[in-house]
Amino acid sequence: MDLWQLKVFCKVVDLGSFSKAGKAIHISQPTVSSHVKDLESHFGVQLLDRLARKTVPTKAGELLHGYARRLLSLYDEAETAMAEYQGIRRGTLHIGGSTIPGGYLLPSIIGDFASHYPEISIYLEIGDTHGIIEKVAAGEVELGVVGAKSNQKNITQTKLIEDVMRLVVPANHKWADRSRIHFNALKREPFIAREPGSGTLSSINLSLQKKGLSTDSLKIIARMGSTQAIRQGIKSGAGISILSTIAVREDVNQGTLRMLNIEGLNLQRSFYLTLQKQRSISPLGQLFIKFLRNALHV
Repeated sequence: MDLWQLKVFCKVVDLGSFSKAGKAIHISQPTVSSHVKDLESHFGVQLLDRLARKTVPTKAGELLHGYARRLLSLYDEAETAMAEYQGIRRGTLHIGGSTIPGGYLLPSIIGDFASHYPEISIYLEIGDTHGIIEKVAAGEVELGVVGAKSNQKNITQTKLIEDVMRLVVPANHKWADRSRIHFNALKREPFIAREPGSGTLSSINLSLQKKGLSTDSLKIIARMGSTQAIRQGIKSGAGISILSTIAVREDVNQGTLRMLNIEGLNLQRSFYLTLQKQRSISPLGQLFIKFLRNALHV
């Protein structure tokens, strides 16, 4: 048994596929299978079950996966610690961001971080809130910044920054010169919504539920998988939506979109630093989190 075999095994478990694991770490599927078989021979037990559509760990595989994750994390810490001892900060940090922080908040912070630590490479994966939380829980990304709270037991979250959502309409819309609108008026307007799993959609639903309201009463003409797509939909006149002020700030400054308040609705939400409880934060992760907090003044 060696660490590379454990890394291959963990990748199969995390991705649920021999072929996906091979692509992720740039080796062939037969090589992946060979490494897993070597581990199974070493321990004398079957570690993975190949089902119809997914590969899942056996009970023994689940046990090994937990220890393997800890060993690989400790290996990364040792590599980084030895580099830091020599005055060198280098390595790769894999982080995740949901649509708003991933698309509009983290890129500039990563740019500043890269100028301070040019030997550190950051891979930013962007997805919906649910997907990023799942990747943090599975250890596929070390940390995430998302726009909704999670109730998963192996996830811990701390608030980073507040965000405000507002009704967004095109500049030529009949409400473009208004500062606020009543929710009931929205029921007659074509509305573009985010997809299930989105932190934006979850926050909107939560705000509406507190007032005994629901998105079911809206005239939803489309659901889109990104804020960028919704912004373009609004600009083209397809409909209106509720979006983060962070995401549309540039459009509003350019005069292509307008923002309105919705009477009686508190559309404030937060972005959360999201970590896996059982996983030790690597030195690179700790360095980035400190830099992130300083950048956001938290």
